[in-house]
Formats: sequence, C-alpha cells, structure tokens
Amino acid sequence: MRRTASRSRVSGVTLIEVLIAVVLLSALSVGMLLSLNVALRALHKTDEKLLADRRVAGAQRILVQELEGLVPVMAPCGERLDASGSRVVFFQAEPQAMRLVSTFSLQEGWRGPALILELVVIPGDEGKGVRLVVNERHYTQMDAGRACIDIMRGPGGGSAQFTPIEAGPSSFVLADQLAYCRFSYLVTPPVPGGRGQLQPPQWATSATGTGWPSAIRVEMAPLEANPSRLQPVTVTAPIRIHRSWQVQYDDF
Repeated sequence: MRRTASRSRVSGVTLIEVLIAVVLLSALSVGMLLSLNVALRALHKTDEKLLADRRVAGAQRILVQELEGLVPVMAPCGERLDASGSRVVFFQAEPQAMRLVSTFSLQEGWRGPALILELVVIPGDEGKGVRLVVNERHYTQMDAGRACIDIMRGPGGGSAQFTPIEAGPSSFVLADQLAYCRFSYLVTPPVPGGRGQLQPPQWATSATGTGWPSAIRVEMAPLEANPSRLQPVTVTAPIRIHRSWQVQYDDF
C-alpha cells in the first residue's frame, strides 16, 4: 500500500503546475492575438493606401479619356436655331470651367452615346482647398442649346456665352483636397489681318470662341503633400480634331 501511494504522488500534477501551464498558455494566446491585431491593422492601412492610390490614378485616367473623347459639335444657341440658322462652337473653355461633348462616359466607358460634360472647380469642404467635379448628361441639340445664352459676334464669327456650371448631388468628384486646379488650352493665335505665316500654338487660359484646341492641360497640386501616397499631378490630353470651326460641314 505504501509503495502504491508513493508511485501515485510521483506521477501526479500539482495545482501550482496547472496554474503555471494556464498562465503560459494565456500569455501565448495574448501574444498571438496582439500579433494578429498588428498584422490586420497593417493590412487595413495598406488596403486604404492602395485604394487611395487607385482612386487618384483612376480619376486622372478618366479625366484624360473624357478630354480625348471631345466631339467637334456645332450647336444652336437657345432651344432652337436663330433666324439666320447659324450655329456656334459648343465648347466652353475657361480657366476653371469647361463644357464639351465627349464620347467617353463614367458609366459606360467608350460604349455609350455622346454626353455633355461639365467640369468645374468648386471650393472644398469647410473652405479648405478646391475640388474638381464633373456633371454628365446625354447630348441632344436642345440640351446643348439651353446651355448657350447669347452669341457674341466678332471678326472670326460667333462666340457662345454659356450658363454657369453648378455642382449638384449627382456630380462626380474627380479630384479633392487640391491646393489649386486650373485649365489651359493649346490654341493657335489668329494671324493679324488673315495673312502671313501661321503663328505657333500657345497655351492660353481661355479658348471660348477660338475653335478647337490642340491639347487641354489640367494643372493640379495637392493641398497637403504626402510622399507616401500617390498625389494628383498635372495631366495633358491631346485633342485630335482636324476640322475648322469656321467651316460648316454637312454631317453636323
């Protein structure tokens, strides 16, 4: 009997040993949970960074494609043609507002119908910086005519005056938290008197009434520079239009 009891005491586990094992297991579990939490936070931050970078790159790609899809439209001014049947260049080109017809759509890409695009620079949240937004709607001559309020006659023909562009709930934000955003247009200055050699193209802050530009540049800079993230940069879109805005074509 004594030998049996002695053997059972040797092979048994004391309460202190059980408590030590539980404490070690708990510490190991806590360490694993902390490591997993750190890894998940790092993954979440990486996903946010990649998502923000994709958003910036995608918005700039969309902006270039919208501008490259510019369609040379001659539209009436008002809801119907004036008495002379004349049309104006449907292209509003100002330093912080642009209105044009494009074949690229945010929803359907290059597959959809022609759209009237209205790009405008507006103040950011709480007056901090600016943001670039775009409005899209299907193009019809009546809708294009509503955007024109007057025709300014000049030596080179009629120049349209457009209604102000306003941002609404359906406006899409292309770029936000910008220090500045402005448009410029590569245009060929008119030759004085209509004679002599052609002048080289020049960048201008406005091209309304001067015809179709050779390129459109959108200058942007972030409100707060962050080297760890992709920042909005200046983009330039070439415009491949070989039609004169002073010639009336049969397919317009």
